[in-house]
Amino acid sequence: MLFPAKQISNPRPRVVITGAGIVTALGLGWKRNSDGFRDGRVAIRPVTVFDASRQRVKNAGEVALPSALPPNQLGRRRAARLDRATKLLLLAASEAWQQSGWSPSNDLPIVLGTTSGGMSLGEAYYRQALTSPQVHRGQAVRVIEYQAQCQTLDLADAFGFSGPITIIANACASGANAVGHAWELLRRGHAERVLTGGYDALSQMVFAGFDSLQALSPTECRPFDAHRDGLAIGEGAAVLTLETLQSAERRSATILGEIVGYGAVTDSHHLTQPHPQGDAAFASMTAAAQVAKLTPEQIDYVNAHGTGTPLNDSAEANAIQRWAGDRAATLPLSSTKSSIGHLLGAAGAVEAVVCLMALRGQWLPPTSTLRTPDPACVFPVVQKPTTAKVDYALSNSFGFGGANATLILRRWS
Repeated sequence: MLFPAKQISNPRPRVVITGAGIVTALGLGWKRNSDGFRDGRVAIRPVTVFDASRQRVKNAGEVALPSALPPNQLGRRRAARLDRATKLLLLAASEAWQQSGWSPSNDLPIVLGTTSGGMSLGEAYYRQALTSPQVHRGQAVRVIEYQAQCQTLDLADAFGFSGPITIIANACASGANAVGHAWELLRRGHAERVLTGGYDALSQMVFAGFDSLQALSPTECRPFDAHRDGLAIGEGAAVLTLETLQSAERRSATILGEIVGYGAVTDSHHLTQPHPQGDAAFASMTAAAQVAKLTPEQIDYVNAHGTGTPLNDSAEANAIQRWAGDRAATLPLSSTKSSIGHLLGAAGAVEAVVCLMALRGQWLPPTSTLRTPDPACVFPVVQKPTTAKVDYALSNSFGFGGANATLILRRWS
C-alpha cells in the first residue's frame, strides 16, 4: 500500500465527501448520470472521435462534449489548446468545486488517476510528424500538454489554486487508488482538504490496443453473463472534494457521504490476466473491510470491477465468494461498465461516485445487459432498477499488471 496501516496514528480523522462531479457517456453532471445509472441505460455508441472503420469493434462509451467549458480562469488561447481529456476533467471538477463551496488556496493537494493523460495530443504529434515532418507548428505545445501533469496544472489554474500534485497511473485501478491516496492524506493529517478523482479520454491508440488484444466485445458488454465476450471502452471523469469531518462541520458544508475503507494490493500473476482465484482482489476487499471495521454482512451493495471479459469476471466472482462466504448468496452486485464502458484510469473514481449516488438515492444500479448469469456467480446480480436500503457500498477496481483497489463508502444521514 502507499501508506502502510501501521503508520496511521490515532485518533484518525473521518473523511467526508462534500462535492462530486461526473462526466460519462450518459451525460454531464450528477443528475443525468444518476438517472441513467438508476435506470440501467446503455450509452455505448459508434465512435466518432477517430476513424474506427478498420477496427474489429467500432463502438465505445463516447461523451458528447459541450461546445463551451464551464466558467474558469484560463485565458482564451490556453483554453483553446486544451485536449479532450482536460475538458472532461474540468467539466467534472467544476461541478464538484461548486458543490463543495471551496475557495482557492495555495495549499490544496490534488491527487488524480489516469492511464492515458493527453494521449490524443501524442497521436496528433505523431500524425503530423509522419505526414508533414517539415511542419513544426503546434508540435511543441503537443509535446508539453501530452504529459500527464499538464492536465492537472490546467485544472489548478482553471480554479485559481495550487498545492502538491500526485498523479497515479495504476492501470484500471488508477482512479480508485487516487481517491484512496487522498483519503490516506487526510487520515494522516497531511491536509484538511484534497481534490481527487480520475479521468481518461478515448484515444485511437488505446482503443486499437485493446481491440488488438481482442479484449473488446464485438457484440455487447455483458459483465457476469455466461456468454460474455469482452469489454467496451468508455471515457469520462469524476472528481471528489474530500475533507476531514472537522473541516466540513466548521464550514457547515453539506456532506454527501463518507469514505470509511480503502485497500490496495498488488500481485504479479500475469501482465494482463488476473489470478484465476482472484487472490489479490480477495486481499484488497479484505484490507478495505478491515480498515472500515466492517464484515461482509454489513455491506449492502458491491459495484464490481466487472469488465465483461471471461477471465476478469470469473476471477472477481471467485474472490467475492471467498471474501463474502455465506453472505455472497444474498449480496447485491452489479457492474456499471455495462452502461458506460470501461473508463480505465477514470473507472474507479466514476464508480465511487456511482456508489455515492446509490447511497444517497437508496437504489441499486442494474447490469441491464445481463441475459444469462454465469453459474459461477453465486451472488445476485442486479438486473433491473431496484430500490434498496443501502448504508455501505463497496467498489472494486482491478488493473492490468495486478494493481487492485477497493473503496468502501458509507451513507451520510
